[in-house]
Amino acid sequence: MRLLVISGAYPPMRAGESSNAHHLCRQLAARGIDVQVLTTVGNTGGNDAGVTVHAVMPGWGWSGAPRFARFLKACRPDAILLMFLGGMYDYHPMMTFAATIAHRVLPGVPFVTRYESPFAGAAPKSTLGGRIGRKAVTTFVKGEGVTYTSGSLLRDSNRVIVLCEGHKRVLEGEWAGSSDKIIVVPPPPNIVVCPDTNGVARRKGRERLGIGVNELVIAFFGYVYPKKGIEVLLEAFQSVGRSHADARLVFIGGTIDLDAEVSARYWDQMQELTKRLGIADRTKWTGAFDSSGSEGSEYLRAADICVLPLLKGVQLNNSSFSAMAAHGVPIITTRGDMTDAAFVDGENVVLAEPGNATALADSIVKLMNDEALRARLRTGIARLASEWLSWDRGLDRTLAAFEPPRSRS
Repeated sequence: MRLLVISGAYPPMRAGESSNAHHLCRQLAARGIDVQVLTTVGNTGGNDAGVTVHAVMPGWGWSGAPRFARFLKACRPDAILLMFLGGMYDYHPMMTFAATIAHRVLPGVPFVTRYESPFAGAAPKSTLGGRIGRKAVTTFVKGEGVTYTSGSLLRDSNRVIVLCEGHKRVLEGEWAGSSDKIIVVPPPPNIVVCPDTNGVARRKGRERLGIGVNELVIAFFGYVYPKKGIEVLLEAFQSVGRSHADARLVFIGGTIDLDAEVSARYWDQMQELTKRLGIADRTKWTGAFDSSGSEGSEYLRAADICVLPLLKGVQLNNSSFSAMAAHGVPIITTRGDMTDAAFVDGENVVLAEPGNATALADSIVKLMNDEALRARLRTGIARLASEWLSWDRGLDRTLAAFEPPRSRS
């Protein structure tokens, strides 16, 4: 099978969407699939076996549509997978009509769209030219199922992959006709997970961090940018440190490229906050690391507790959570309006109130002091990871999206 994966974000770009696309392509190639990647100029990839990267798109606007169509025709894939997020395509609406273009260039070739998030489509930052072009194309590609935010993606994609149940509900609300073609496939870990035979990886991780064997490590994993709740975690850790002087807080990850200015400014603000709170000497920041290597995994192996203090609550689409879960570390996170039913407080996670530093600190201290709870969470998180977040399950579900829908009897 020759599969074309379209992703505006790909290494060396630093973003969760870039890492997700890269690891998905590596895993698909490991199953013997001939993976072709169409991406933005400069995203050269990682020279992975079985993956050919075509970094030939200087932009994703209307002027790039002919180049896009010519590439599809020349590539001649058996199937197409579009990784979609507005920011990956400069918030331009052209790619919201990618499925329509592909079906006209390559009739009969299945086209699947994977929504990284339905909340960031083409609309928020569209230029006047983009909006005029969208109006014209919408008139040309007329008919039911063409929406302002998703264009014809929901209507003309053979199947639509979403990363959690909340995202499914959002897209169903955008166009009710999409319901039957949407499937939920949460993202597996977007890093290489190294084994911890005889505690070797844990020791390496602690040596990298300069942390002693008897110090307790509380870890955050993921890119650093607003909405992650890092300021809440810092305030909570200040409180935790009053009763647990041996605790250390580690942030595993760096800034993102998709919104580089905002992420870099937030990074600086968080560094300054550690100083104001008096915890800078007990807080470590790893910065960016190569997700294809062992470094990130060794950092997670060094952790005793992981905390993901998301301001809107955890969902199955959070790839940072997948990486934490793959390492079997007890996890504290937050409950929001769209948190999936798979997360069960006290069984596979500890759920705290978003934005509440006092509640988060109480949850951290409780988990630190309760070995039975930590053991129960390790068992529960292993079960959750196996059912929803493993690469075997994720690949099976993704590849099933290219199969013709079963007829209803």
